[in-house]
Amino acid sequence: MGCGVSRQRDTGGPRRRPGSVGDVVVFLPGLRVPRSVDFSQALAGGLDRSVAERLSARRARVVDMAMQESAAALKPKRRTAARQGSSTANLLQALEDYLPALLGLVKEGSELRHRVQFVWANQEDNADETAMADAWYEVLSVLHLMAMVCLLQANSLLLPRSYGDGYAPRVSEESRRATVDVFLKASGYLDCAIRQVLPQIPSELRRQLPIDLAEGNLKALSLQALGQGVDMQLGLAIDSPKATLAVKRRLACEMVKYWHQVHENLPELLVPDGWGRKHLLFVKWKYVDAKAAAYYFHGLILDEGNTEKSHGMAVAALQASEEFLKESKRASEAFHATPPTSRSPTPFGTAKYILDKIPKDASSKVRINQDLYTQER
Repeated sequence: MGCGVSRQRDTGGPRRRPGSVGDVVVFLPGLRVPRSVDFSQALAGGLDRSVAERLSARRARVVDMAMQESAAALKPKRRTAARQGSSTANLLQALEDYLPALLGLVKEGSELRHRVQFVWANQEDNADETAMADAWYEVLSVLHLMAMVCLLQANSLLLPRSYGDGYAPRVSEESRRATVDVFLKASGYLDCAIRQVLPQIPSELRRQLPIDLAEGNLKALSLQALGQGVDMQLGLAIDSPKATLAVKRRLACEMVKYWHQVHENLPELLVPDGWGRKHLLFVKWKYVDAKAAAYYFHGLILDEGNTEKSHGMAVAALQASEEFLKESKRASEAFHATPPTSRSPTPFGTAKYILDKIPKDASSKVRINQDLYTQER
């Protein structure tokens, strides 16, 4: 078939893992970066020269911008959230321009599919490259990078900004609403990769794909994007006087469901150190965070009942939410302390609400119910 895999293994030299990745609201593994290829030579005689040159130019733009984005991610202190948002938007546009041209190489019956050797490297370990002479591998890599860029955009949108109005830096409602669409877009790219692209790659080559492109990892990242999107929706619902407790509980339970599924997909895939370990800790943190929110809103709904039993169940749910919140704080500290280290911006949305409300409501409900039923007896 003319396709194969080549890898240059780590020879023991220093890895390019940064000491810190700066402020993190949305965590993602290291970016995969494409290496330059010569389309004109590889596709000579099979594709019009002007088309090959246009394809080369679009990919060269992607290579250049992806390298810049990767280098900037390794030096997070040198850029602002506004600059990151601009650069990721430009990279995403370059990828969106390149993808339709690339799909011409994988048309049914195309003889060009295996003519080009596509090479990609992981940001974490620049010496570890994966090369395949299969255009579907390139499509898969492009979709994965598009999703990662969306997650970078979301992280940028969710960092506090100063608006020059005399108030402290904050995450605006507009930014939180915008990230819901960005998270959905990221999940959509990954779902397309899983459903439409992976089945096109022969099983023997699929087994040799880098861990970033393994099906379980793609699923986990897609679900992570959905989970964080629901987190933003819950935060907006909390701020809305029209949203009922039932709506808030439903959103919190959706978060639990998504993070549970992420947790199930990741453990067997990721290495026990570096980015892999940090990613697992991020998932654990968000999973228990979601549980804290779900138990909290469930407890408030139970407390609306009129019986001693419902009030007792409400107290138990609120106490469980408090324990999950304590576990969440420990998980957050472990995540941020794990290399590459990171910082947690000022809490907002759901996180700020449960940090403020759970300890107060859990203790007050326990005291009120104890006083109420002690007096009755």
